[in-house]
Amino acid sequence: MEESNKFLGTEKISKLLFKFAIPCILSLLISSLYNIVDQIFIGNSELGYLGNAATTIVYPVTIIAVAFAWCFGDGCAAFLSLCQGRKDTKDVHKAVGNGIFITTIISIIFLILGFAFMDNILYAFGASTQTIGLARDYFVIILSAIPVYMIANMLNAVIRADGSPAFSMASTLSGAVINIILDPIFIFIFKLGIKGAAIATIIGQIVSFIISVAYLFRTKTFKLNLESFKINLRLFNNVIKLGVSTFITQMSIVVISLVCNIMLAKYGAMSKYGSDIPIAVIGIAMKVFTIVINIVVGIILGAQPILGFNYGAKQFDRVKQTFKIVVTSTLIIGIISTLIFELCPQFVIRMFGTESELYMEFAVMTFKIFLMLVTFTCTIKMLSIFFQAVGEPVKAAIVSLLRDIICFVPLVIILSKYKGVEGALWAAPIADFIGIVFSTILTIVFFRGLEKENQKDKTKKPSTSNFNDKENYSNESESKDAILKKSHPGVIITIARQHGSQGKYIGKLVAEKLNIPYYYKEMTAIAAKESGLNKDFVSDLHLNFPTAMNEIYLSSSPVQYAIQAQDRVIKEIANQGSCVIVGRAADYVLRDNKDVVKIFIYAPKDYRVSNIMEMYKDSEQDAIKNVDKSDKTRSNYYKTISGLEWGNSENYDLCINSSIGKQETADIICEYINRRK
Repeated sequence: MEESNKFLGTEKISKLLFKFAIPCILSLLISSLYNIVDQIFIGNSELGYLGNAATTIVYPVTIIAVAFAWCFGDGCAAFLSLCQGRKDTKDVHKAVGNGIFITTIISIIFLILGFAFMDNILYAFGASTQTIGLARDYFVIILSAIPVYMIANMLNAVIRADGSPAFSMASTLSGAVINIILDPIFIFIFKLGIKGAAIATIIGQIVSFIISVAYLFRTKTFKLNLESFKINLRLFNNVIKLGVSTFITQMSIVVISLVCNIMLAKYGAMSKYGSDIPIAVIGIAMKVFTIVINIVVGIILGAQPILGFNYGAKQFDRVKQTFKIVVTSTLIIGIISTLIFELCPQFVIRMFGTESELYMEFAVMTFKIFLMLVTFTCTIKMLSIFFQAVGEPVKAAIVSLLRDIICFVPLVIILSKYKGVEGALWAAPIADFIGIVFSTILTIVFFRGLEKENQKDKTKKPSTSNFNDKENYSNESESKDAILKKSHPGVIITIARQHGSQGKYIGKLVAEKLNIPYYYKEMTAIAAKESGLNKDFVSDLHLNFPTAMNEIYLSSSPVQYAIQAQDRVIKEIANQGSCVIVGRAADYVLRDNKDVVKIFIYAPKDYRVSNIMEMYKDSEQDAIKNVDKSDKTRSNYYKTISGLEWGNSENYDLCINSSIGKQETADIICEYINRRK
């Protein structure tokens, strides 16, 4: 962790939030303009609600496209951020190049499938005999620019991560402004109708694309070359894993839009409103709702680095204070929006054109019912991102998917069957209510756990043992003032080991025999001291590594901070000269250091269980449980960090069975080292 990040733990929180949140809010609101401007101008043209229905039908296709683009873009951005923290950016150009190449391939597939199955897609997404022509006209033009649209969106995330958020915003803003200017010109002056709206949109997208591509010639962290575009499946697999949460979030929007359109088209046709009015109105409602959500999302995204750092530093009071400000802001925004939607929905609806009384009747009903509990929706979205920010990916997924997929989708189907189009509208507030109840419970449980941990930290003795990995908490004394130890040039020995193989003690013996420094707990102590993070948080990082959703856990702010801090310290240790480093995926962190010798120590399971029973007086059952759990978390941590298999002999210079004895194992390692000199 660089020194500059410490201000996240000391600066006034309201000042920090203002600094980080405003750019996020502006960026998201600008993105929303693309989705809403066309509908405003189309709705006020002679096309009316049928034109808006056509754009609503095409909308899910563009969201699918952007889901892939943002997945690759956010994955590359997260990878870039991790590499920046480790001060090792040599592979970033390959990740970005692969991202651009794969995005291009996916966009071409979109083109082929879109043109080949155009009518099938449009009818599946809710087109009727009245809207199919307009939807087709709009879709053909929008689809033709899909590669440009996807690549620009993919690059925007990379540009932000490269340290140029203003440039990224300028790219998006330029496209949006051009779209706003050209829409009325093409629709009203040139009389191009819905085709004019589509042309204006893609011209804006092309401008954004050109600006984004131009940035690639002035990047700060990486430089692209022909090698960058050569597919590296292992590297890109890590990128996709880091972007998967974004993909899931976007695809949930697709599922919601698709199910809504299908149900409204089916049951709207059986009602006095017909199928086109409900689809047109729900499209407007969702896009207006997106603006409200994006303000809230911008605030919590701005809070992410503050929450992440202070959670990692175990400054839980600042975590709570930040959370309270974000919750208060969310409630204010939600309540104001609710009052507008409930008391004067006509004001919003008329922005998109005035239609028949039947249209206004359904539109007012939609805003009053569908957006009734928009405050809850905003809070649920905020909590999902909050949990991700503090390294709780499972809670984040539950909160996000519960409302959108588990509740909303089946409710739309069931209620539409019994209550028609009005039933489809009631699915949203019911899903919001269920979602907020469960989200609140998870939040209360989280903060109670935080309070217990806080109390435990205040009363904890220096040498407590940990059930998950007792080997890491022996009674040996640990210097409170751990420092880097000067050494002479020579071999750097990294030791990875199975739990109970006594690798930690063997490493110490090797260091003593070779008369070189030994690092184990000292690494995390130094990393914590220099970064401002809590020592226990850094120390326990690999112990707490989840078996599921570990890529999302890895991309969370506190975990990134901790990994960056310890990786930098490992490299600083190696710079001091010859030494022994135990654990922390040091072999991978130092993979480009020519002086590194990578050792893996293993042993039969019964031998390791016996050692655990002897050292910690565990029962056999507890010892087996500890061995299995510790090995699993170490393997998980290593694989997620490196993409390599922990314990695979191909990844090490020497693998040795320690059941021959500690002294004997240390002697063999020393002999191996001496022969390499």
